[in-house]
Amino acid sequence: MTTYALPRALIAVALAGVVAATAAAPASAAPRAASHHSATRDALDAITRAGTPGVLARTDRGGEVWHGTSGVADLRTGRPRLPRDRFRIGSLTKPFIATVVLQLAAEPGYGLSIDDTVDEWLPGLVRGNGNDGRRITLRQLLQHTSGLYDYIDDEVFRAKFTGPAFFSHRYDGATPEELVRTALAHRPLFGPGDGWSYSNTNYILAGMVIEKATGNSYASEVERRIIRPLGLRGTTVPGTSSSVPGPHGRHYSKLYVDGPAARVYDVTDFDPSVSGASGEIISTARDLNVFVRALLRGELLPPAQQQEMFTGHDLGDGRTYGLGIRSQTLKACGVTVWGHSSEIPGSMTRTAATADGEHVITLNRNGDWGDPALEQAAVEAEFCG
Repeated sequence: MTTYALPRALIAVALAGVVAATAAAPASAAPRAASHHSATRDALDAITRAGTPGVLARTDRGGEVWHGTSGVADLRTGRPRLPRDRFRIGSLTKPFIATVVLQLAAEPGYGLSIDDTVDEWLPGLVRGNGNDGRRITLRQLLQHTSGLYDYIDDEVFRAKFTGPAFFSHRYDGATPEELVRTALAHRPLFGPGDGWSYSNTNYILAGMVIEKATGNSYASEVERRIIRPLGLRGTTVPGTSSSVPGPHGRHYSKLYVDGPAARVYDVTDFDPSVSGASGEIISTARDLNVFVRALLRGELLPPAQQQEMFTGHDLGDGRTYGLGIRSQTLKACGVTVWGHSSEIPGSMTRTAATADGEHVITLNRNGDWGDPALEQAAVEAEFCG
């Protein structure tokens, strides 16, 4: 992997996600860490009090590492959440995929530009119902300005994972082509470049472009270009494997059934190919912090592609979306953070960092329900204190 240096003015970026409840730090750093993270710890406890089984968080600030947990990893045994636990990271897969696409654009041998059309790489695939891959660019895929319908909003697809039907379909899996066909059964939400709407379909296609350009699976490219060079020992791209490897807590869901009487189910095992390049990766808080820190510091992309990634589409209310990564200006203190949040059955994750990558945090909840304002409160607590 080539390591790139980037002017600090271009790496002024960070994310959003936070929390904590118990601290673990070197003895010399413990008093300062405990003091700084007390508000974050309280915010983590608030999340579990509201019903999430368990939460874990890790912060890296300069050379200081702090871990926080609240609640349990396993409702049956009462085992606490552990700093090394692995979990499904859902849409935090997107920054990995966007990074690989931008790396390919930076390397002359692949002849790829993010302003290429989808049809140049996947000829004839995106057609029908007003969808036209000849008018959609790779940049628009990565920034969610393509207008393509999000396949997970399809009623038939959603019905498989809502309520008890989940248990009949959890191991079904899907190919990228099947997921794209599901999306193309619907008309686009708007013309390419005429708006913004989050769509997992965009990243299914981006994964297919990676494979067409390199001749390798997007999983192998993510492993070769990001996972191995950064030493992300707890990060895997599972493909069709239904289990979570290594130490992990259970993943819980109400199967998207609303109401106080909704049951909580263990949904740890399922075939993640239904998320594919839009959300299949499994990782740890430590690995996500390492990845985001490297990304912000310009270690994964050369300056031109770094600037492209962090040039955001204005979403309003102090938020922008770049290429696979989003920003938010925190109302409590005016700090701008970049990153991503995610939701996948049984797991919700956020990762956040300051502009220079010096202050990074990842939070994971082992449940896929609950008020997102509680996560926001944790972000504000960590970065505004």
